[in-house]
Amino acid sequence: MTVPDCFVLGSNKIGRGNGEAKFYIGQNNQDTWEFWGDSGFEIKGVLRKKDLLNYLDEVKVEYDNPQLPYKGKNKLSKLWVDRYNQVLSLDEFIFFNIQHQKQIAGSRVYFNSSDSIYKLIREISLPEITYLAASKVQNEQGKTLFYFRLFVDYFGETEHTATIEKELQSIEETVETEDFKLQLTKARLGQGQYRKKLLDECPYCPVTLISDDRLLIASHIKPWSKSDKLEKIDPKNGFMLTPNIDHLFDKGYISFTQDKKMMASQWLSKMTYQRLSIKPNSKIEHLPIKGREQYLEYHRDVIFKG
Repeated sequence: MTVPDCFVLGSNKIGRGNGEAKFYIGQNNQDTWEFWGDSGFEIKGVLRKKDLLNYLDEVKVEYDNPQLPYKGKNKLSKLWVDRYNQVLSLDEFIFFNIQHQKQIAGSRVYFNSSDSIYKLIREISLPEITYLAASKVQNEQGKTLFYFRLFVDYFGETEHTATIEKELQSIEETVETEDFKLQLTKARLGQGQYRKKLLDECPYCPVTLISDDRLLIASHIKPWSKSDKLEKIDPKNGFMLTPNIDHLFDKGYISFTQDKKMMASQWLSKMTYQRLSIKPNSKIEHLPIKGREQYLEYHRDVIFKG
């Protein structure tokens, strides 16, 4: 669920108004009620401090280099520090109450909460690039809780443009030879020798088995921005993937175990996986593992949205 501008508070806003506490959760239909409960529901939500800190780490580059015309654009960098420290002071698990806004007529369904953590979410979230995901879980007593997480999506990209520009500038300033500069820059874009060597090792997508290289993306396992100079151009740090699989892998919705089993994040629905022909826990027989063990371990530990 994308966090809209009308939901956030103060300096984070792009448009006018003071922000509305209600949050749109779906259309008035069977799917919505089956997930959230009957009309008039009152449910218990839970957030994790670790997840909130991860969100703030991911979104810091936008706080420091705003791409959108936020009201408090010049204050955001300092606000990030204040908000990070505020989250640090929280308990590891933060519980809060949520109520259906049944007084709002129409085809759209909303919820709201008067708890302070809900207001904090409205304060730290940046609109349009943040989305709020919810998953149903059960506690040790068998009671249903709704586990919430904030994620970042940089205008459809995994990384912020400022991060990419900084990395390319660093290559220009620190790499001495022009050939190596070109190798690193092309590897960033999934081109050049990196792509050629990767295609030589695996000339098809191991998940879909598509072999038309016009439809294959040279995807890094350990992200280019997190890799050292050798890892950036190491073909063992990559797979050739079709665009839909690349997107899922790049954003951490799927990963792979050392015995070639596909891992699927709980933060996409079963219906979405079915429509994408993704089968969680299925064995990807053609997945090239040898030499990629450490890179995949990093992907599972850091990138995968478990």
